[in-house]
Amino acid sequence: MVRKAEKMMNDVCLTSPFGSSDCSTTMMARFVSVSSPQFPSVFRELPPSSSTLYPRRFEVYHRRFSIKCSSSKPEDGVDSAPSLSSSSSSPSTSEVPIDTSSYNLYTVLGGIGMLDTAYLTYLKLTGSDAFCPVGGGGACGDVLNSDYALVFGVPLPVIGFIMYGLVTALSAQLGNAEGNLPFGVSKTNGRLALFAATTTMASASAYFLYILSTKLSGSSCLYCLLSAFLSFTLFFLSLKDVKLQEIQQVVGLQICLAIIVVASLSASYSSAQPISTRSGDIELPYYSTEITTSSSPYAVALAKHLNSIGAKMYGAFWCSHCLEQKEMFGREAAKLLNYVECFPEGYKKGVQIFKACSDARIEGFPTWMINGQVLSGEVELAELAEMSGFTLDQADEANQLK
Repeated sequence: MVRKAEKMMNDVCLTSPFGSSDCSTTMMARFVSVSSPQFPSVFRELPPSSSTLYPRRFEVYHRRFSIKCSSSKPEDGVDSAPSLSSSSSSPSTSEVPIDTSSYNLYTVLGGIGMLDTAYLTYLKLTGSDAFCPVGGGGACGDVLNSDYALVFGVPLPVIGFIMYGLVTALSAQLGNAEGNLPFGVSKTNGRLALFAATTTMASASAYFLYILSTKLSGSSCLYCLLSAFLSFTLFFLSLKDVKLQEIQQVVGLQICLAIIVVASLSASYSSAQPISTRSGDIELPYYSTEITTSSSPYAVALAKHLNSIGAKMYGAFWCSHCLEQKEMFGREAAKLLNYVECFPEGYKKGVQIFKACSDARIEGFPTWMINGQVLSGEVELAELAEMSGFTLDQADEANQLK
């Protein structure tokens, strides 16, 4: 069939006024458009060129590429060879670069949350008392020892530590501008995972605040409030960094996460019993504590030295850590300390802290003020001696007096 078509074109072109070469080209183009149905194409005649020697041009266009067949001379600087040009090429898609410096703040906040929950985990697992807050001696202990400190048998601080660790790891990886996250996760998916984690944490914190104000009314836990503040801060920061289009795509997932968190916590706390109020309704009259240990000459000499340099110990009568600090000194030495009681009139709802403690901006008990430096919590005698400049000669003199 092809040979027969060529012979027909040659016979026609012998009588063509355009010449055999031009005519053959023209006829071949027409033949292609007619005899090649498997390649959808359009054949059209271009307007005549300004040159009379090359009056006509023809083109055949394919859906994906064009084949130009022209009998005119090539223009200057243009190759006369047929060209293939893609007409359906799509621009490459790549992730839009983001400012990675903001993720340093995520890492810092996540690290603080890990420290906070690690301390609460230690207290929960060991049964130790938390550093006494201003608002109540055992409030944190009451919260940690309640039924609400466990979620399906798992200590709540452990779950918080894992979540803060996840946020810290994700933000550290997203802060690295080079490449994707581990396991081939893209930066976009990493941001969405961070957003999902902070949404879960914020939902849980909101529910815990509800529990604290209703089931644990009168108890307060500064460490729990700090964790809630960090969770909400991380959530709003991640909300700011995620694009509006991305939020619209996953808003349903975020709502589902919040519902699942609240439903799970409600199911876990269905049999939990509320604790009695400690500082909201119960009045705690002032009482003196009895120190049972005897003082060593070293402790007596150290107490005298601390008193002579103006060192002060701030405490509260209901604070177990304050009592333990006095027990380190012993009965005789404790009387020599410059001790400031922050609740000399007892403790009840609405009571104000003693003015001397308020002026010193005391935030917990016990607190030491030594040479302008602040030490919080129980402090070993050796550390107190070092901070106050208590020398070995003074210690030896105290031993000789024994």
